[in-house]
Amino acid sequence: MPGWATDQSVRYLAHTVAGRSIRQLARIEDCHPSTILRQIRRVEMRRDDPLVDEALKSLGRCVVNRALNLADRKARATQERVSDMTSTDTIRIVETEELPSDATLAREAPRVLRRLCESGAVLALAADMDKAVVVRDAPGVAPARTAVVDRGVARAMALNEWIACQSQGRIARYTITQAGRGALNRMMAEAESRQVANPAGFAETAAGFTAAEPAGDISPAKRSRYAAAESPLSALARRKDRDGQPFLADSLVAAGERLREDFELSQLGPGTGQNWEKLLNGGVGGLVVGSGLPELGACSAQDRVLRALQELGPGLSDVALRCCCFLEGLEMAEKRMGWSARSGKIVLRIALQRLKRHYATLSRQDQMIG
Repeated sequence: MPGWATDQSVRYLAHTVAGRSIRQLARIEDCHPSTILRQIRRVEMRRDDPLVDEALKSLGRCVVNRALNLADRKARATQERVSDMTSTDTIRIVETEELPSDATLAREAPRVLRRLCESGAVLALAADMDKAVVVRDAPGVAPARTAVVDRGVARAMALNEWIACQSQGRIARYTITQAGRGALNRMMAEAESRQVANPAGFAETAAGFTAAEPAGDISPAKRSRYAAAESPLSALARRKDRDGQPFLADSLVAAGERLREDFELSQLGPGTGQNWEKLLNGGVGGLVVGSGLPELGACSAQDRVLRALQELGPGLSDVALRCCCFLEGLEMAEKRMGWSARSGKIVLRIALQRLKRHYATLSRQDQMIG
């Protein structure tokens, strides 16, 4: 059983799949049989949720696989031949494909849960798709995809009640629960504790994506913004100017989110981490971008980020990288760059306007992401 399987689901499978009686489970857990019965009934009622049902089926295959492996070992020990042992390999393949590891869940869950904390964010999942997407559809903001997650990770999150199904059908929609918010805060606190204990190490979950954190003097205190419920752009977009209009238009927010999506994609894969600290210290004048040839994956995304920052130039690229990619607050960015108070939002809006113009001038092939 993976570590993310809940105790209630393990007892439910022990009763329904392994055939353990309720009284036997109560003796093992040292509790009253009615307690086990209530837990089993509660898990059974949750099987109306498609992700929970799929997670229990996958864990059930894991139970069957362990039973078959045990029977296989006993058969080999007694020199007996078991005719149906060939099905063990098939079940093991299904288990490997459908059950995420504890490390995968610990890496992916904070990134997805933090996105689901944003206003109007839902996790959408189609019945025939291997991936689920987080879509933000808040009033006054254009719908945008903010994260992608494997179906197996979504199953584990649903089984732990971090997300709950709000509507079913061809496309099921999930929202974050109070338990999910508590789990996110706990994960972020554990990540900060690891950073304090090992300042020179990497923070797998603090940044919300698999990234090589900027080297140098970026201390754990400087990453406190990573645990925020939303990006600085979302908070700034809700503010009004003197005419009563949103301070940041939807198109400007979309440009900043696109830069951040490319930034996250650029960190995926072995050996593709960029030392972004050089950009914050020395500007973008000495950057070497790609050759212009079509590239795939993280290298292509890294090339797009570098071209966008080079287009912004010193100053504008600093505030865009800090606020859009590192999710650093405006007050902290103003302090570190030595700007006067309340000037960062003006510079950030100018940077987003130029970033929007940069994306508008790209060719159709260069505008594709992924």
